[in-house]
Amino acid sequence: MNDPQQWQQHRAFGALDWASQTHCVVVVDQTGKVIEDFQIERSALGWKKFREKLQPYGSIPFAIETSQGAAIEQLLEASMIVYPLNPKSAQAYRERKAPSGVKDDQLDAWSFSDALRVDGHGWKALKPEEPLIKELRLLCRDEVSLIEQRTAVIQQLRHALAEYYPAALDAFEDWTSVSAWMFLERFPTPPSASAGRQAKVAELPAQPAALGQRPGA
Repeated sequence: MNDPQQWQQHRAFGALDWASQTHCVVVVDQTGKVIEDFQIERSALGWKKFREKLQPYGSIPFAIETSQGAAIEQLLEASMIVYPLNPKSAQAYRERKAPSGVKDDQLDAWSFSDALRVDGHGWKALKPEEPLIKELRLLCRDEVSLIEQRTAVIQQLRHALAEYYPAALDAFEDWTSVSAWMFLERFPTPPSASAGRQAKVAELPAQPAALGQRPGA
């Protein structure tokens, strides 16, 4: 918990309402006046814009309605003092500014930043992660993302094979296996697979004409 008098010495208080495509950012001063109000894309360029616009304020308290994720990481990397809000508290602060409870990203960011200014001295700041823990979490997140991409590609392949090359689709159950992809690389079309079978048959040794007959007899 922060001392209320010391808390009010912060030169500004910010909040970020995050979404899948864009994030709304609002910063208020010590009196509650909005001094920054803008949106950023959820991208490297968007966060670059965030750091540039907030650079004059230094490290200031920032509220956000989550306690984990890429937005949290970016705020911490920008040297902000992050205060996560749980959904119930966020809804209460939202209704303080808009009793109707209407959901609006800009309104939410303003509500959270002003609530942080007034009540934030009693909130608990999020502690930055240890470097090794952060690295491990990022690696795990990247692995999950790669698995999702692989699954999407395999689904697209299975749909294409079902329409154009059903024999190949039926030949393998596990399309994450190396052998399945090697087969497609060698026989990318039904005619090539047929030609491959004929070539294999041609390579087989000649069979005796009758049971018990020895070759060359």
